Amino acid sequence: MYIPSYQDMLDAHERIKPHIRRTPVRSSDYLNELTGAQLFFKCENFQEPGAFKVRGATNAVFGLDEAQAAKGVATHSSGNHASCLSYAAMLRGIPCNVVMPRTAPQAKKDTVRRYGGVITECEPSTSSREETFAKVQAQTGGDFVHPYNDPRVIAGQGTCSRELVEQTDGLDIVVAPIGGGGMISGTCLTLSTLAPETRVIAAEPEQADDAYRSFKAGHIIADDAPKTIADGLLVPLKDLTWHFVKNHVSDILTASEQEIIDAMKLGWKHLRVVLEPSSAVPLATILKNPEIFAGKRVGVIITGGNVDLDKLPWN
Repeated sequence: MYIPSYQDMLDAHERIKPHIRRTPVRSSDYLNELTGAQLFFKCENFQEPGAFKVRGATNAVFGLDEAQAAKGVATHSSGNHASCLSYAAMLRGIPCNVVMPRTAPQAKKDTVRRYGGVITECEPSTSSREETFAKVQAQTGGDFVHPYNDPRVIAGQGTCSRELVEQTDGLDIVVAPIGGGGMISGTCLTLSTLAPETRVIAAEPEQADDAYRSFKAGHIIADDAPKTIADGLLVPLKDLTWHFVKNHVSDILTASEQEIIDAMKLGWKHLRVVLEPSSAVPLATILKNPEIFAGKRVGVIITGGNVDLDKLPWN
């Protein structure tokens, strides 16, 4: 197992700079007052495909040699990695095949197809996803870019925290959502070298809390098909992301479905940006645990803004 290094993250940043956006950091006086903390929201929902995953996907795609690139790339994803990998493949002009759960939001499927990705649907479980993907990859020969358990992807995701540190004047804590752990791993990779005094806290839905249970147990616990409104956080940790979680994450906090929806609405209203449910989980956990964050300077990574506007959770 190759553990990506801080230098890998620096190399990734140079590789992807021409293809991604340096996203802004937003704040809200109202949310600061509500939480008792100074919150700095890194708006990865402003990336062209609408999610942070474009960083890791672009690093993987543009790191391929010509022979590999000619066969294209392939992956499985609940949505954001699929759209971001399709986008990066489109930029390089190579094929992209993705396996997605049939229950994935239509908005995310539409985005994948808009960028030229070819979708094969599967049942909404980790086992079905991986079985279907094995067949697709055998047929296409594309380079497998795992949604999160891939050193190239983790190095790419780590560039987000590098920018966040450069855009703020020191942070006590950084909070990001956790599903498979790609963003959290990248955050740990970067901050453990660049800002080792900054704590990394992961945020997870109560109804898909396998990372929380893994963290408490000291080994990976994987749920096959959890159900939560935070559809981007349905997948379990793997060996590479678990390495970063067990060695560098300070704590994992959870939020209920209603707390996630309430935080999502607050973000839309007071940051005036679109948060998808998965991206609202960090704010939900901050609101739920004010004693941890009060008086602190807190970076919050808004991981994506891809939502089906016809199916908003409060309609």
